Amino acid sequence: MTCCVVLPNMLKKQYRLKNKAAFNATYRVKNSFHKEGITLFAGIAKKSEDTNTLAGFVVSKKTHKRAVKRNRLKRLMREAYRLILKSNETGNSQNYMSLIFVGGEKALDKNFAEIQNIISSLIRRL
Repeated sequence: MTCCVVLPNMLKKQYRLKNKAAFNATYRVKNSFHKEGITLFAGIAKKSEDTNTLAGFVVSKKTHKRAVKRNRLKRLMREAYRLILKSNETGNSQNYMSLIFVGGEKALDKNFAEIQNIISSLIRRL
């Protein structure tokens, strides 16, 4: 008998951006910030505060051909964002409908502390 267990250190589904149309709508706004290999795209402003800000994490195949490297960078970015949400240091980022973090080639060789500093500075810049 198998049991489904939700890991405590995962970004919950209610905060994840999954829909392709939502990704395209966020990119279309052209509100972006870049720092040390990570780009943050911010969607449109929220009309009401009762909805969650959704976050998407993307690392292109052009960044690295190995899926293991791409997925590691996505996991690091997702965990850094989750810890920022948990500590309520979100700043203005919760005023947007969606956020997309795009990992680049420069961010592949960074450790978790560096990724966390970059993501927190991008969120503060919003």
